[in-house]
Amino acid sequence: MSTTQSERLRGLLEPLVAARDLDLEEIEVTPAGKRRVLRIVVDSDEGVQLDECAELSREASQVLDDSDVMGGAPYTLEVTSPGADRPLTELRHYRRAVGRLIKAQLHEGGELVARITAVDDSGLDLEVPGVKGRKPTTRRVSFDEIAKARVELEFNRKSDKRDAQHDEKIDENKEEA
Repeated sequence: MSTTQSERLRGLLEPLVAARDLDLEEIEVTPAGKRRVLRIVVDSDEGVQLDECAELSREASQVLDDSDVMGGAPYTLEVTSPGADRPLTELRHYRRAVGRLIKAQLHEGGELVARITAVDDSGLDLEVPGVKGRKPTTRRVSFDEIAKARVELEFNRKSDKRDAQHDEKIDENKEEA
């Protein structure tokens, strides 16, 4: 996608996305046979619901049809949220991942797998899991130390005391109802 087309698409779509309190994460145009696919990736601190994607898709389709930014060739519009394994590249991505396990490649070399406990403008506070029965340790990592990072999917996460207390409250509310 040319820079000019990218800038024009961003200019058309950002106001629609911002009006829904969403972040425009990515715009991508890729060839797909005789057609093209225009993929718009949006996110928010609360996540993105399917209905929000559908409504935004209808609005974006109308705006795109009224403009000439996509030219005359046919295209398919997709509005989606980022996948669970997307790279963490912005401060807001790290803030949204607090409590999650991440894998980070460090500029100095090496890899770090740890849970984000806090985020500020300069870096992350992490809890590094203990190995072979040892207790977890804490570590501070500045953003300029991180070459790349992404959330690690956890299927069998052991819940901590806060999760257990939250689950107990939900169970109590179900019993009362």
